Amino acid sequence: MTDGIIEIDSDFGKTIGFTSDKFSLDSYLWREDSRVFISLIFSEHEGQGNLSALFKNIESLGLRVAVPTPFARMESILEKKGFVMHLEDTEMGACEVWEKPQ
Repeated sequence: MTDGIIEIDSDFGKTIGFTSDKFSLDSYLWREDSRVFISLIFSEHEGQGNLSALFKNIESLGLRVAVPTPFARMESILEKKGFVMHLEDTEMGACEVWEKPQ
């Protein structure tokens, strides 16, 4: 998979469990180098472990999960999973990104 958008039910999406039976069709991810950004995601069945499985599948491929500017609920989930926030410079200025420490 090359860098760029990861659409739901795409070949790579299916490999990591990013499928329409688990996540809304409005959801999408973004791959950049060795990171997969959780750009926009809505669970079809909250509380069933689909997000945890997605993170695990991404990490099992040697990729890192990164979440830019999460909403409060996602931030709470990330904190429980050991993610920490740092700022990254982007074309649009500083952006909050959450990742697990290396």
